[in-house]
Amino acid sequence: MTTYWCEYAWQPAQLVRGAVVEVDDGGRIASVSTTSDGPPAGAHVLRGLVFPGFANVHSHAFHRALRGRTHHGGGTFWTWRHAMYQLASRLDPDSYLRLATAVYAEMAVAGFTVVGEFHYLHHPPGGGRYAEPNAMGEAVREAALAAGIRLTLLDTCYLTGGIDTPLSPEQQRFSDGSVEAWAERAQPRHDRPFTRVGAAIHSVRAVPAPAIAEIASIVEGRPLHVHVSEQPAENEACLAAYGRTPVRLLADSGALGPHTTAVHATHLSSTDVAALGTSKTAACFCPTTEADLADGIGPARELLDAGAPLSLGTDQHAVVDPLVEARALEHGERLRTGQRGRLSPDELVAALTSAGNAALGWPDAGRIEQGAPADLVAVRLDSVRTAGCHPTQVLYGATAADVHTVVANGRVIAAEGHHELLGDVGELLREAIEELWT
Repeated sequence: MTTYWCEYAWQPAQLVRGAVVEVDDGGRIASVSTTSDGPPAGAHVLRGLVFPGFANVHSHAFHRALRGRTHHGGGTFWTWRHAMYQLASRLDPDSYLRLATAVYAEMAVAGFTVVGEFHYLHHPPGGGRYAEPNAMGEAVREAALAAGIRLTLLDTCYLTGGIDTPLSPEQQRFSDGSVEAWAERAQPRHDRPFTRVGAAIHSVRAVPAPAIAEIASIVEGRPLHVHVSEQPAENEACLAAYGRTPVRLLADSGALGPHTTAVHATHLSSTDVAALGTSKTAACFCPTTEADLADGIGPARELLDAGAPLSLGTDQHAVVDPLVEARALEHGERLRTGQRGRLSPDELVAALTSAGNAALGWPDAGRIEQGAPADLVAVRLDSVRTAGCHPTQVLYGATAADVHTVVANGRVIAAEGHHELLGDVGELLREAIEELWT
């Protein structure tokens, strides 16, 4: 049994001072109690405010190598995509393992204890197959294990280059050719310790309507994620081809529901919002990526009010900072509406923790309570950013630089910005990324 003492522990609608968290040998919380006598003898002391572990619901790990390399000449999401394709062509299982390990280590020191990898980089450049058909997915799984965080592998079906458009040469490595071949390779029900396998429909651009329905039936009850209405051009193409918005097409195909997450959900009609809410489909916003790519700002408050749980992701990793991501979600609402306080601290923390874990198929995680995985993130209350903040509102001032200890599945995986298992994360990232661009 391991004991952690939390100066403050976050609980919905309240802070608990002097929380004692007992962790069993399996990495789960055995009990939570309080004491006014200070840390018990032998306890690991977590000063400041301790949150449940944060969930990164939407990640494309290889995009991290684009940070600081796409900001010349302006452009749009569609021009950015050319740089992404160029990067994808440089990756193989070995280089992807090194890059993803460094990326997940960066997430760990920032406070993420679980990641949802929206994984479509399946095959060698130009198509074909690796000797081990899932070599790229295995690289992702090994990377998460090395970084000490849980993984939900959202193995992505990708069949067309656009609606009624063949795959481009750059997209060939993303595709299995058919839903049947995808399902045979992806094995979307094949879980392992610390890894769950779900599925993703890349988008209504990349998966035709009949295939969407087929995938939904295959993965029923498992996490199913899909890029939805990230760009106006996507909506226009879907309306032209099907006479329906992407949300309506997904609904008519049986792909919405409480196990589905609509990623981005940026350009929605009021009817779309209602369809997502009534079906209890979750929505994952990626505010820093959506800002970086000039995507737009989605209707977060309306979705939450309609019944769609909100979660957060870092997507292309222009920023890896859960606290900044949560704050950007609220800031987007303020910019969109001219009103402050659109999302409460409790709602923002839920998006980072319990709702995010649920969207990834870990419904018992993201809470500091008996039976949950012992995922704890301790944030300083005395840094130059947080000094003077009320603990209940530290979310509005803190950044990942204020995260001083991260516990995942009961063990400390990061302390003072240093990864306990992998060492200097900056050096890992530098080496992995420079290898790709030289």
